[in-house]
Amino acid sequence: MNGATDLEPIERASVDELRGLQLERLKGSVRHAYENVAHYRRSFTAHGVHPDDLQSLEDLAKFPFLNKQDFRDNYPFGLFAVARERVVRIHASSGTTGKPTVVGYTAGDIDNWANLVARSIRAAGGGPGDIVHVAYGYGLFTGGLGAHYGAERLGCTVIPMSGGQTEKQVQLIQDFRPDIIMVTPSYMLNIAEEFVRQGLDPRASSLRIGIFGAEPWTEAMRAGIEDRLALDAVDIYGLSEVMGPGVASECVATKDGPVIWEDHFYPEIIDPHTGRVLGDGDEGELVFTSLTKEALPVIRYRTRDLTRLLPPTARSMRRMAKITGRSDDMLIIRGVNVFPSQIEEFVLRTTGLSPHYQLELTKDGHLDALTVHVECLGEALASEDSRARAGRELAHHVKSFIGVSIAVQVHDPGTIERSAGKAKRLVDRRRS
Repeated sequence: MNGATDLEPIERASVDELRGLQLERLKGSVRHAYENVAHYRRSFTAHGVHPDDLQSLEDLAKFPFLNKQDFRDNYPFGLFAVARERVVRIHASSGTTGKPTVVGYTAGDIDNWANLVARSIRAAGGGPGDIVHVAYGYGLFTGGLGAHYGAERLGCTVIPMSGGQTEKQVQLIQDFRPDIIMVTPSYMLNIAEEFVRQGLDPRASSLRIGIFGAEPWTEAMRAGIEDRLALDAVDIYGLSEVMGPGVASECVATKDGPVIWEDHFYPEIIDPHTGRVLGDGDEGELVFTSLTKEALPVIRYRTRDLTRLLPPTARSMRRMAKITGRSDDMLIIRGVNVFPSQIEEFVLRTTGLSPHYQLELTKDGHLDALTVHVECLGEALASEDSRARAGRELAHHVKSFIGVSIAVQVHDPGTIERSAGKAKRLVDRRRS
């Protein structure tokens, strides 16, 4: 990786070359999992399949899925495919809804991960010598260390700031003048607010690229961030069970959805209800199979993320559309399916409303009710009448385009809870 414009041969490979490499690696990964992980042997046997049955990429559909519950059932190290002594690092999810999902990495896994994040930063427009401000959280969360090692691998100078201490984030951006920031999009908005609070213009900062991930964000959010900070905002995708950040990443030249690094991860889109594999372009649940992981191979892991596979553009590999939501985040309000990202689109389209919002679910008799709490932008909605008009406009758009009636409460700036990491978009009070 000698420069920002240098591509690896696989990033320019033909479809036949890529599919050939995928099949070769897929056969090895499936066999590695079967021979070294008791869960996979039991699961494959119960479904009447064996690694010898995998003779084409399409044959992968015969194999059973892996899901988050399987991680919990095998907590902590039951899915490891190598001796624990070969595992050089462990990451884990937060475990807010149960036992955390635990992932191990060999030295080879860490090496591949660093290479893929370096590839992702380069796709975003970064290169050797750039200063990268990492404001993802460090620790068991994969974001901070994943970004850190990748930036170093590319030859960048890393500022390992981690999340939180927003005032200090701004101070270091002003003092160290980084070129790139890697952070959640919602926390980037908090940092932008802190610039303004300190009397600074966020558009005048040194930042020229923002690499944002770890939570779904919309095109409207991208436009808002780019306008407020005068930088290129690109999307990076990953999840701890599959690797961490860098499973897919957007190219700054096109900004048309993260390119899936298909030489290391094989994607499928399935019907989330039936499990049937869908064609490219059809929306469904994203499923990943790792092709090169040693410590913890994942075979057909159900991410719960809803998206589509799109044809290649800037690279030879397929892209994924913006995540529209998660199958387990979907709300059903009076028979209508609603995703938080849909609400966000209309919040950001409504004049005078800020990107800071929270959804509150309550019971109205036997039916669910949804209230959107959102802040106004500065003095844009100073009067109660102007706030009421903005609230009615937002409610009208949601009713017209999504088909559900909502209540809207417009609050003063700074009143909705901020997060130093992933934003908390939903508060469920139906059982409280």
